[in-house]
Amino acid sequence: MLPLYTIGKLTVAPTLRLAFRPTVEGLEHIPETGGAIFAGNHLSVADELFLGTVVPRHLAFWAKSEYFKGVGPKGALTKFVLTGLGAIPVERAGGRAALSAFDAAIPVLKGGDLVAVYPEGTRSPDGRLYRGRTGMARLALAAGVPIIPVGMTGTDKAQPIGARVPRPGRAKIHIRFGKPIDFTGRPDDRASLREMTDEVMAEIQKITGQEYVPRYAPTRTAPGAAPTAPGDTPA
Repeated sequence: MLPLYTIGKLTVAPTLRLAFRPTVEGLEHIPETGGAIFAGNHLSVADELFLGTVVPRHLAFWAKSEYFKGVGPKGALTKFVLTGLGAIPVERAGGRAALSAFDAAIPVLKGGDLVAVYPEGTRSPDGRLYRGRTGMARLALAAGVPIIPVGMTGTDKAQPIGARVPRPGRAKIHIRFGKPIDFTGRPDDRASLREMTDEVMAEIQKITGQEYVPRYAPTRTAPGAAPTAPGDTPA
């Protein structure tokens, strides 16, 4: 585990557990060794904090490349922290630039580490679960690792969109891990990737009980849309 990540596990994680007392189910589904992808619903920027708090192993998140390119003391500090935590930069512009995130994640997964993604592509603007993007399935096939569905509830109340930090006492946070889904041997054509993605989203929906919306969540440029956040799946 990276030194800075270890420091966070020894300081930030216990503080969050004490302040919010999240309930956790399904930790037995997290493999002790080997790579895996955590695919979760996305209600709040706090999702990353609480997921990292309860997962006992190192967990790499995708983070917008802009966070690695900031200027001045604040930009340098942000880059230092994200690099020290093992975050994977992702270009939000799409195309070949976005695929660089997959190229970076594959050796991480093949090396036995864990990667967290949010297949909806952005935070839910209204608490519902939106259609997943197929990049998650493509990454799992390329790296040869299983996908572990993750469901969170309460984080959108603890840290609503626009709030700077999560606040205790606003909601009970519940985190549940589903059984690993192994797509090894499945074809990687477009129809198959969509089918696999829908299977994972169905499992997440079972875990959270959210209403499912069979369309993509609105982007931050759309009226009333939720802004994007670190960890959002790029494709």
